[in-house]
Amino acid sequence: MPALISRMGKRLRKLIERPGSVELTKYEALLPDIEALEPELEALSDTELTERAGKLRLEAELGDPQLVELCALGREAARRALDERAFDVQLLGTMGLLSGHVVQMQTGEGKTLAGALAAAGYALQGKRVHVISVNDYLARRDGEWMKPVYDLLGVTVGWVDGSLTREERRTAYDAEVTYGAVSEIGFDMLRDRLVTRAEDVVQPDPEVAIVDEADSVLVDEARVPLVMAGSVDQAIADTEVANVVRRLRLGLHYETDTDGRNAWLTTAGASVVEKALGGVDLYSESGSERLAAVNVALHAHALLTRDVDYLVRDGKVELINASRGRVAELQRWPDGLQAAVEAKEQVAPTDRGEILDSITVQALIARYPQVAGMTGTAVAVAEQLREFYRLEVAVIPPNKPNIREDLDDRIFASPSHKLRAIVTEIREVHETGRPILVGTQDVAESEELAEKLAKADLPCVVLNARNDAEEAAIIAEAGKYGAITVSTQMAGRGTDIRLGGADGKDRERVAELGGLHVIGTARYPSSRLDGQLRGRSGRQGDPGSAVFFASLNDELVTSNAPDVPDGIDADDSGEITDPAAKRHIDHAQRVAEGVDLEIHRNTWRYTRLIEHQRRELLEYRDKLLRTDAAAEALEGEKRYDELVEKAGEETAKQVCREIMLYHLDQLWSDHLAFLTDVRESIHLRALARETPLDEFHRIAIPEFRKIVPRIQERSAETLAEAEISADGIDLAASGVRRASSTWTYLVHDAPFDAGFEETLRQVRSLLRRKKN
Repeated sequence: MPALISRMGKRLRKLIERPGSVELTKYEALLPDIEALEPELEALSDTELTERAGKLRLEAELGDPQLVELCALGREAARRALDERAFDVQLLGTMGLLSGHVVQMQTGEGKTLAGALAAAGYALQGKRVHVISVNDYLARRDGEWMKPVYDLLGVTVGWVDGSLTREERRTAYDAEVTYGAVSEIGFDMLRDRLVTRAEDVVQPDPEVAIVDEADSVLVDEARVPLVMAGSVDQAIADTEVANVVRRLRLGLHYETDTDGRNAWLTTAGASVVEKALGGVDLYSESGSERLAAVNVALHAHALLTRDVDYLVRDGKVELINASRGRVAELQRWPDGLQAAVEAKEQVAPTDRGEILDSITVQALIARYPQVAGMTGTAVAVAEQLREFYRLEVAVIPPNKPNIREDLDDRIFASPSHKLRAIVTEIREVHETGRPILVGTQDVAESEELAEKLAKADLPCVVLNARNDAEEAAIIAEAGKYGAITVSTQMAGRGTDIRLGGADGKDRERVAELGGLHVIGTARYPSSRLDGQLRGRSGRQGDPGSAVFFASLNDELVTSNAPDVPDGIDADDSGEITDPAAKRHIDHAQRVAEGVDLEIHRNTWRYTRLIEHQRRELLEYRDKLLRTDAAAEALEGEKRYDELVEKAGEETAKQVCREIMLYHLDQLWSDHLAFLTDVRESIHLRALARETPLDEFHRIAIPEFRKIVPRIQERSAETLAEAEISADGIDLAASGVRRASSTWTYLVHDAPFDAGFEETLRQVRSLLRRKKN
């Protein structure tokens, strides 16, 4: 009877499509058959094992018998290559991935092996697989680590990172399974989008993506644009404006909104700035450029904080990825803001680039016909995965029950009371010898806490964006007896914390004391990030505990729910035990999650049209690149016959190809810049009671339709005006000049999301000033 009730419950959950609703029963039923094959496979030689895996290539699809065979072969390959026998739950994860789901597997449950076996399964079906990770380090580590397993299964594997040459990249992508960071795979796609010879393409058409840390890639970074830029000149920051803005005071000269996304001059501030700049009228037509420079400098000064939003290291401004607590490599703000921050910090400005192309992470993933993913915290974003990617979550049970003790939040009236309590907690737990992991919100907080601990004679190791290169070694030792590790965001760190340290020498001793104790110094803007920090303790049935400290003056609360209910009182130590305080912090977190989701939705509403246009234009570009379509388009134009006569037919075809591809790329770059300008000003159109998104479409679609005719017109003009010789055409002299160098980076998109209300407020203020 209980079994019947359980089955009915599972079916009901699936029927109403609740998060984590994928039915696992059919996969669980295959586990005994997989185990029954073990003795037979153990008797095979390595060569025989590889040959048997090769027989799966002859199968039309992976039905139940093929899944059983694949999982049994994978388990045996892992046993031989890694001395690891895959757990049943890892095989459930493999089958979930092969069914196109996002599998949720807890920290330490072996996602890497489950993902490798699934990738091998797709490869044996003849599909090219990209295993997409959050950074280069994890891509290379996992590719090298799993290579012996792939070798035994007869599957080729490669990996890409920023150090590889074009030929090395092509070789990596030619493998059946390729590991790579989401940014690196995206950048290769953008580079391929600019080649003028088909043989220079390095990345084949996408087929299957298996996304590691799927919540981080598919949700946290979904709207981050990857950018390909061509060199123009060095960025010019207005240092005079930066020096003026540096002297402005909050509340007197400028105001900011509660969530820290906007800053604007007060009347007094505008007067001070105008006087300091020589009496310019910022709000007149002639002062518009100076006003733009003042606004961007004010945003850099007031809204971006050193050691929270960015670091200054080796004379460069380096952005911090807030969700991962490490330097965001290759990431920058749009050029004007980047230059303003560099001026603020008085470092040399970086090169300014003309954006040649860009694509969001979400649009990049949408190019894959099949997507699956794995992470430790998918249920919390199950609705977003379904809404944006049509992916369902399969919750894989842990191999051993989780016995971690999740303690109630400890809440304080102020951050200073909270910090004192955290130091006391660390001292008390450290005296027992238990290892402690402290998760902080940002670099500045991690260093402040480390300083307090040093004064209290509690030595600790700090892991933050300043020393993220050593992160694997630091995390690996965080479970040692007596260790205190202070870290920024632990999401996507990719390394397990083993009790007793990397060698596990003191494992039993640490386990008897209670295992790893995790302390969160504040609740994160997402409950999922809270769960990721807690999940560092209690891996594979280990003992452990976790507790979060919070304050009613933490940024999470002041930004999202500043109106704290009356009657919440603290004791003499500043601690609050009233349950209403916990409810209020939970509410603030839900508000933050809702705001982030709405920004994601809004971004996708606009970029969906751009991606549709990109696909349409790329099909045309691919036709120009791989066929004689360019020559056919220009053969009726003036001087085409002269070109063929002087340079020969093959040279003429390549010249036509390069001319048309140049103008296509230039017009697409111009179109992207145009759409950016439209989108940034689109909310002003709501003043006329037009729907911004509808207005965006009304403007964007006719402009896009002009691109192909313009390519033809401009290409014909170039051919008519060019100087033709036996070598063809001097393209550079004819104006067909590609960027002398290109580089790639991610844009920290819209750090201040200018909302409609703020736009209205500033417009009204401007109108009042003009009227007066």
